[in-house]
Amino acid sequence: MITPQNVLRHELIGLAAEVVRASNGTYCGVSGVITDETRNMLVIRTARGVKNVPKNACIIRLALPGGSIVEVEGSALVAAPEKRISIRPRR
Repeated sequence: MITPQNVLRHELIGLAAEVVRASNGTYCGVSGVITDETRNMLVIRTARGVKNVPKNACIIRLALPGGSIVEVEGSALVAAPEKRISIRPRR
């Protein structure tokens, strides 16, 4: 189950997402469903089409399946999804 504490280690595809802050203002407000993810980019399907958003330039608000909302620093997501899942959390 995805929780705010372990969201960085889970699959993001299928989650609702919104860019709440970005170093490039054109990404602010982009919202929709994450349809794909690469090492450096999130692909978000929006009402106006598909947008590629760089992870390291944004803070992303994610709606988790349990109803929780969490904001994530995009730089914490920069890694290939299959590698990020296996990274041990810091204590």
